[in-house]
Amino acid sequence: MQATVNASHTDLQGSVKHPVSRLFKPRGRLMPVLLPVLLICVLVSIASGQSNAQTPTSNPTNVAAPSDAKKAFETMKALAGSWQGTVMGMSINATIRLASSGTAILHEAHGDGKRPPVHEITMFYVEGDRLLATHYCDAGNRARFEGKMSPDGKTIEFSFLDVAGGTRGGLVKRMAFNLIAADKHVIELVFVTPDGKPVDLRGEFQREK
Repeated sequence: MQATVNASHTDLQGSVKHPVSRLFKPRGRLMPVLLPVLLICVLVSIASGQSNAQTPTSNPTNVAAPSDAKKAFETMKALAGSWQGTVMGMSINATIRLASSGTAILHEAHGDGKRPPVHEITMFYVEGDRLLATHYCDAGNRARFEGKMSPDGKTIEFSFLDVAGGTRGGLVKRMAFNLIAADKHVIELVFVTPDGKPVDLRGEFQREK
């Protein structure tokens, strides 16, 4: 009886083979072909994993540089405050402040009340990649301009785009802000009179303490 049991146990061990051992059991010429293929697959997998680990997925600090329009707009923000100047011998008080949660700049000019400007405003804002300005003139019209900053960052020139409203009372055709210092700037205007004559205007403004 003991001999029979031992024989059965031996047969069971011989009949149960691990699947992996069967896979790698030499079978004639098949093994020399499989080994190089498996080795190549392993090397490709390792190289791919290293490449993915070295390639950055994203860089949160890589922020797009601001456009020229936004740079000019930020430069104009530094003019926020109260200013006093003179244009053609007339005293002008100007107030520049941020509006619409900092997305626009409001420029208000008050004269002596005897002749224009009595109360004129100009709005500056960025639209797409352009710095735009809308001037609300005492003459009853709204002229639009596009601003460009000079390479040295000291002058912002506004070129005329179009106008809405009547122009019988005159029309502002050009504006330029020359930034002299933190507490001084010059505004240049070209005003077209009702008879079509262009008049150059220049005003020097000092920041009020």
